[in-house]
Amino acid sequence: SSQQLLVSIHAHVKQVSHNGNVFAVVLPRPHGKSFAHRSELKQAKRIVVKLGSAVVTRGDECGLALGRLASIVEQVAMLQNQGREMMIVTSGAVAFGKQRLRHEILLSQSVRQALHSGQNQLKDMSVPVLEARACAAAGQSGLMALYEAMFTQYSICTAQILVTNLDFHDEQKRRNLNSTLHELLRMNIVPIINTNDAVVPPPVPNSDLQGVISIKDNDSLAARLAVEMKADLLIALSDVQGLYDSPPGTDDAKLIDIFYPGDQQSITYGTKSRVGIGGMEAKVKAALWALQGGTSVIIANGTDPKVTGHVITDIVDGKKIGTFFSEVKPAGPTVEQQTEMARHAGRALASLLPEERGEIICCLAELLTEKKDEILSANRKDMELATATGRLSQPLISRLSLSTAKLNSLAIGLRQLAASSRNSVGRVLRRTKVANNLELEQITVPIGVLLVIFESRPDCLPQVSALAIASGNALLLKGGKEASNTNKILHQLTQEALSIHGVADAIQLVSTREEVEDLCRLDKLIDLIIPRGSSQLVRDIQRAAKGIPVLGHSEGVCHVYVDVDASVDKAIDVDSKCDYPAACNAMETLLIHRDLLRTPMFDQIIDLLRAEQVKVHAGPRFASYLTFSPSEVKSLRTEYGDLECCIEVVDSMQDAVDHIHKYGSSHTDVIVTENENTAEQFLQQVDSACVFWNASSRFADGYRFGLGAEVGISTARIHARGPVGLEGLLTTKWVLRGEGHTVADFSEQGSMKYLHENIPVPQGTLN
Repeated sequence: SSQQLLVSIHAHVKQVSHNGNVFAVVLPRPHGKSFAHRSELKQAKRIVVKLGSAVVTRGDECGLALGRLASIVEQVAMLQNQGREMMIVTSGAVAFGKQRLRHEILLSQSVRQALHSGQNQLKDMSVPVLEARACAAAGQSGLMALYEAMFTQYSICTAQILVTNLDFHDEQKRRNLNSTLHELLRMNIVPIINTNDAVVPPPVPNSDLQGVISIKDNDSLAARLAVEMKADLLIALSDVQGLYDSPPGTDDAKLIDIFYPGDQQSITYGTKSRVGIGGMEAKVKAALWALQGGTSVIIANGTDPKVTGHVITDIVDGKKIGTFFSEVKPAGPTVEQQTEMARHAGRALASLLPEERGEIICCLAELLTEKKDEILSANRKDMELATATGRLSQPLISRLSLSTAKLNSLAIGLRQLAASSRNSVGRVLRRTKVANNLELEQITVPIGVLLVIFESRPDCLPQVSALAIASGNALLLKGGKEASNTNKILHQLTQEALSIHGVADAIQLVSTREEVEDLCRLDKLIDLIIPRGSSQLVRDIQRAAKGIPVLGHSEGVCHVYVDVDASVDKAIDVDSKCDYPAACNAMETLLIHRDLLRTPMFDQIIDLLRAEQVKVHAGPRFASYLTFSPSEVKSLRTEYGDLECCIEVVDSMQDAVDHIHKYGSSHTDVIVTENENTAEQFLQQVDSACVFWNASSRFADGYRFGLGAEVGISTARIHARGPVGLEGLLTTKWVLRGEGHTVADFSEQGSMKYLHENIPVPQGTLN
């Protein structure tokens, strides 16, 4: 559980202070059992980083990839300075030596040739094949000097250790090696370990000793070293993203997120890397050996320029990178498997008749009322836990709470949605007669797989599920931990409703430890992300989802402008602020026409806000009119989400429009006036998703708009805007029906001409 994880983390992290600064120090943990989940990798104290030949070597295999190596050194230094014990197992001596020897040979040949010919004209020179042991001998000192220079920039000292098989298999030598490494770590020195390639014999296949892995490549060396030193984590960096179920680059090859002992039979291995002597099969064998010895293992890509600069630190942070080797197999499917299941069942859902999808939604509506006692019981557990921990603000507590009234309202909305969804998927939008016997149709189709991430509001789950069902979309749901009990039962009821037509898997609830940022990386599985929560959540998702479109709004900075011609009764209605201040459609800024200051209407507005216990902040202009004013706002773009608001003064309706365009979030903005001409200008000029006249901003809602439910509110400039209902979850495809037509038929020399005549759109759907 999350509480157990926190206890575990606190048990292995302590804070120390130095010169007034506080540092988190990771403490050693009992060795013997590997980490069960990625999130626990933050506890790793002793870490071995293995750098494969492809990581440290340039593409021409002669010389080192200096920029890549520098970023790796920076990350290792960062972790070392956090109080962790870092060790590096490195390749690269052969490549560095090859570069040096080739240079020396070419220089030597040019000198001899010049002396022999008596002139400086050089003929073609060939470089002999260089023996690997000689290259290693020539390159090792230069490689180490490079590491030393790089780590010195971070005030970290390094030490070189060269080993052979004998150093592990001879008991005395093994103890000496162990003692040396421990002493170096104690002195905060980073050991840099490599096989002594200048003296080792060529690797002999299948020469592993019983129960002891031999050092025939750096993967084996890293695993042997990690177990010997009781390391918490081994990070093996190569030139592939991780372990695939078949050779990378082949059709249908899938990256394996978590690999368990016993899964070897499901893997088809490809060829080894362009450099080095260890292939993926050797890496897996070494990783499983280390895992058995109590060390967690990650195999990841150390050459990808998009992630090289933070791959090591991201892994230690628990982010979903590479393949994680674990001995603990989860009871349920992985999130990737859940997404595949949802996509498959979603296609079956989309092929159902509209009436059948409507039956599923109506069944869910019935279950919400029939099972209300079970739902409310689960919700009480979440409420009690949230109140006891004190981690949620009062607005979030309000969003978390369910009631009989809320469930009844949900059920009504779902039935309304079921009735309106009869003509959704497969609806013909346009028909065109392109030419004789060549007809084109544009029809509505589901988007595909949706990922909806929501905080605190469990009532979001049945709403979004019903919209996904009506639109024929597969759905992946990620709810907040604070509503886990409520979300679980609501999802069970949703699947129960879906099962009446055999498509229960179309909607999946992510209950694993997946972080939101990790879900946003599933760009090959998810077609659209819809965040429902705080502005910070939306911004985080928009930043993380680089390859997936995001439909949402960053903030709900909604304005109410009280015009000089406003009715006093309408102006003093504070519903926009006080009905539900935590909602994104609640008023955050009240704009007052300058001529209303010091009038009875203005006094009544202030008195009513005070009576409702609304804390008022003054905008710069408003503050300038007052001798004693409320606290001045820090920003005119603030979304308070509570019984707080800003009051600012404007000179005119046009001034109000300009203020809204400058400081608003294009969500919902309101004018209060009896002047129809002024109102119409405001409605036309304000470029927000929702613009109202003499009505509360709280009407900006899918249910209140008659959509039945909403998946969220969008302030985007493309696709859906405002409350997003059924229509916003559909896209289109074009269907062309011909009789062997070719484009050549319509060329200048062809026998046919384009007509492009619109023809009537038929009623009903095309399922």
